[in-house]
Amino acid sequence: MFRRRRHAEEEETAPAAGNAPVPVRESGPWDADESHPESERVDLGGMLLPIGSGFEVQLNVAGEQIVGAVVLFNESALQVHAFAAPKRSGIWDEVRAELARELTAGGGACEEQEGPFGRELAAEIKQDGAMQPVRFIGVDGPRWFLRGVISGRAVADPEAAKVLEDVIRDIVVVRGDQPMAPKEPIELRLPAEARQAVEQQADEEGRPGLDPFERGPEITELR
Repeated sequence: MFRRRRHAEEEETAPAAGNAPVPVRESGPWDADESHPESERVDLGGMLLPIGSGFEVQLNVAGEQIVGAVVLFNESALQVHAFAAPKRSGIWDEVRAELARELTAGGGACEEQEGPFGRELAAEIKQDGAMQPVRFIGVDGPRWFLRGVISGRAVADPEAAKVLEDVIRDIVVVRGDQPMAPKEPIELRLPAEARQAVEQQADEEGRPGLDPFERGPEITELR
C-alpha cells in the first residue's frame, strides 16, 4: 500500500507542496526524543508499545523485517505501523486520500469522519467473503507517521474502542536519525526476552535455530 521513493535524504528534507506543517501535539502518541509519561511498554525497537492485562500482541512481518504490531483484546484488534515522514510536513492527508481510493477500487467503501485523533476513515473492507467494518486512524509526528487500524468489536463499542485508542495515545515512536524515504516502514524487532524464549524452546525441542518470522511471533499478556 505504501511505495518506496528514491532519494530519501532529499525527499525527507524538502517540504511537500501544499502540505501544512505538523501541528504541535498535546498528547500521544509520543516521539522518543520528547517528554512523555512513564508507562509499561514493550520495546520493539522502532516503537515502544503499551501493554496491559489480557493483551495479546502479534508482530507483522514483510519479508524478513518486522514492520508492525497487532494488539488483540476483548474481541477487538488494533494494528499499528510507523513510517518515516518528511521533516517539515505531515502525510496523513495524502495517505488518507490514497487509502480511500484503494479501498473503493477494491470493492470496499469508506467515508471520512472526525475522531479522537482528528480526521479518520470509517471503512468496510472485503474479508473472508464478507464486508467487515474498520477504522483507519493516522497521526503525524516529527519525521514519522503512525497508522492504526481498529477492527472487531471496538468499531461499534465505544468502551472497547477507548481501550485501543488509549494504546495509540501511549505509543512512543523511535524514529532514529538515519535517512529514510517518506512512507518507508520504521523497522521493529522482536523483544530480547521473547527472542530468548523462542531460542530456548527451540533448544529444548532439539530443533536448529528457529526463524522468528516463520509464523509471526506472538507475545501474550505482556506484563
